[in-house]
Amino acid sequence: MSLDLVLITGMSGSGKSVALHALEDAGYYCVDNLPPELLTPFVALQRQQQTARVAIAMDVRSGVSLPLVPQQLDGLRREGVSLRSLFLDSTTDALLRRFSETRRRHPLSRQEGRTDVPDQQRVLTQAIELERELLADLRDGADVIDTSIIRPAQLQSYIKTLVSAPESTLTLVFESFAFKRGVPLDADFVFDVRMLPNPHYVSTLRPLTGRDEPVIDWLREHDNVARMYADIEQFLERWLDALARDHRSYVTVAIGCTGGQHRSVFLVEQLARAFGVKWGALKRHRELDGG
Repeated sequence: MSLDLVLITGMSGSGKSVALHALEDAGYYCVDNLPPELLTPFVALQRQQQTARVAIAMDVRSGVSLPLVPQQLDGLRREGVSLRSLFLDSTTDALLRRFSETRRRHPLSRQEGRTDVPDQQRVLTQAIELERELLADLRDGADVIDTSIIRPAQLQSYIKTLVSAPESTLTLVFESFAFKRGVPLDADFVFDVRMLPNPHYVSTLRPLTGRDEPVIDWLREHDNVARMYADIEQFLERWLDALARDHRSYVTVAIGCTGGQHRSVFLVEQLARAFGVKWGALKRHRELDGG
């Protein structure tokens, strides 16, 4: 029996526990904070016991053992393990806010006490930046999910959608977003469509979204919208085969407008429909997806 293994890593406070709970709900046998030294023997045991799906979370608490992980993952892939590596990331500001709100200590922070005073904030910021350095190699080899401004329920939905996609082919994740709330950290490609005609200034269209027929019809009347779509489509068609040959599992294409409601949503819907014919295609609407 083939083993389906999901490795969850990422920044402290980025939602790894939420992701692990989502995988547990999806039927995975989950283990939190497994030391890297135990990864290979643990997987061997699960294969011996014919476990179908396993999810493992690792974080910076593993310290000096983390550099072992990329080589171990390569070895597991050569042994036929179906492996997906997910890295949860957040902006430093978001992580600072979460640690301050929960009064948790960062695992690399050496100071006890509150995290909402200037000295403690400085120490916490230094700990977060050190953690980024320690986890850089794991991030480079993983599919990144930006959890900075999404709700736990959204994260659970994203995780379940990602692991349900076919692993044998490249999967495109088309994501709409609002520039006023920041560019997603997980984007491989970012397209700015704020120069396109904006339905926000049409009173009857303002409360609607790019998934609604009146907005779709209005945007299709504008040549610049069609030209932008064609440019993005041409760019992706030119490079997707090369990305697939590079053994990429996921490529996230982020399309941003001012509010993340009309133009970016419209283009994400159209592109996902078109590219879903040949590739796996998932959709995210960061500002619309319910929590």
